Amino acid sequence: MSLSMNRDTLKAEKEHDNHIVMSQTVRLHVEVPPLVCEDCYQRVLVEFTKHAKIPGFRPGKTVPESILLGYVGIQNVQKAVIEAILRRTLSHAVTTVTGRALQDSVRIVTKFSEMEETYSSHGLLRYEVIVDVAPEIKWISDDAYKNLKVVVEIDSEIDAHIASEKEFRRRYKSAGVLKVVTDRGLQVGDVVVLDISATTIDQDESNVKSIPSAESKGFNFDTDDSEILVPGFLDSIIGIGRGETKSFPIVFPETWKQENLCGVHAQFTVECKELFYRDLPELDDSIADKLIPGCTTVEEVKELLLQRFQEIEQTAREQATDNAILDHVSKLVEVDIPQSLFEEQGRQLYGSSLLEMQTKIKLNEQQLATLSSPKAVNEYLEHHRENIKNLIKQNLAVGDIYRRENLQLPTEDIVQEVENSIAEFKRQKQEYDEERVKEQVQEILEGAKVLEWLKEHADIQYITR
Repeated sequence: MSLSMNRDTLKAEKEHDNHIVMSQTVRLHVEVPPLVCEDCYQRVLVEFTKHAKIPGFRPGKTVPESILLGYVGIQNVQKAVIEAILRRTLSHAVTTVTGRALQDSVRIVTKFSEMEETYSSHGLLRYEVIVDVAPEIKWISDDAYKNLKVVVEIDSEIDAHIASEKEFRRRYKSAGVLKVVTDRGLQVGDVVVLDISATTIDQDESNVKSIPSAESKGFNFDTDDSEILVPGFLDSIIGIGRGETKSFPIVFPETWKQENLCGVHAQFTVECKELFYRDLPELDDSIADKLIPGCTTVEEVKELLLQRFQEIEQTAREQATDNAILDHVSKLVEVDIPQSLFEEQGRQLYGSSLLEMQTKIKLNEQQLATLSSPKAVNEYLEHHRENIKNLIKQNLAVGDIYRRENLQLPTEDIVQEVENSIAEFKRQKQEYDEERVKEQVQEILEGAKVLEWLKEHADIQYITR
């Protein structure tokens, strides 16, 4: 098939953050020659002949063209021919941007009525197509991604020694029995049930307000977990007895996790409803099996817990490192993201989160329909706009590094991972597109290869927060 084509590169301007952003698309001008149009016309006539029930002619038998056109209608035939021509030529028309065209971004912009006029007047077909192409990545410098200096923040809670000690303490406490305190006030290590109310402190008593987000009824509090409360709270209630009430002022830190409480001066009133202490067993090897079934010594329990949390810490450190590197890399590139690419990536993320939700909650048909509605999807895209755009920048940057550094993947690794992915889809009884699975596996493995390369060439510093 021979098509006459030329293309224009378009720069679509749009306002963004008080400056002009240039978005690139490609416009393809397609002219389908009369020979191809005539072939499509004849094929359409054959199809109409097969299905048309024309009086005086048996189904499938040859019908004179003039009679067929009179029975079916010239306009109906013409529309069918144009549709056939588009189906036949569109994929060939976009071959000039193969590898760069973004998925689902091809749009025919010529009006159907204009194509009808051209076809009926000249016996050929002209139409124009707009395609979003993979955006051009601009690095702040050619070697910007080489020899990165990355600072990785590690949460102190994932420290294996700290985490394993906390878990050991939790298991040991769970082996004890709670008993009611009758002869003393609250001590560290006790469990207490509190009714908590709070108001703002203001010299103008008429301006004092309650603080609902700091209040609780029947709050069950293990005093070993004092870090969950505002600093100073535990110290203020030490010694309180069952049935007793205490009132005290506290200032919320400026770094408090609830932003509406940062820096607030509050007056707390606390009533002790119940008070318990733990009657703990002797901390010796006899309780090892209660802490972890199969263990014979306390030391074995501690070693096993430490080993488990070291694995968790290593995984968390690797994930934090990957995230820090990708975030750093995304800041080294400038790229304008076409709307079609943004929507494709966003819908994939939303689909994944919906699938995860479905496996956890088992949504009914109505809930699934509501969450799958265009409104729900669009709300997700808008709410997560910056995260989606940042993820796209990361993916584009990683792909560019893979090509620049001429990295390679063993074919057997790709084949094996595709087989594993398809086997998982089948196990979950989920539908899948094998070609799409191959593309996703390729992207994931390439990303892992690039991260491996970046880590080998980066200066990585870890700090604990």
